[in-house]
Amino acid sequence: MNIKPLADRVLILPAPAEEKVGGIIIPDTAKEKPLKGKVIAAGKGTKDEEMVLKEGDTVLYGKYAGTEVELDGEKYLIMRQSDVLAIIG
Repeated sequence: MNIKPLADRVLILPAPAEEKVGGIIIPDTAKEKPLKGKVIAAGKGTKDEEMVLKEGDTVLYGKYAGTEVELDGEKYLIMRQSDVLAIIG
């Protein structure tokens, strides 16, 4: 895969949704979208906003943030840096 986000956008690989909660297996249709993921690629930022995120950062993002894209059979999210809520460190 060779994708490079532009400006203040980042490519995120969402963490897998939990499949088991307290011994109960959750079907795919009932799983909530994960709200954390790993930054796979980041743009260079804009002249007004420096890029703070970098490859490898684990981040939290909003429930409806980003646009889902599928590359090589894997689902990713591409979103603006401002849609990321926090870096988990």
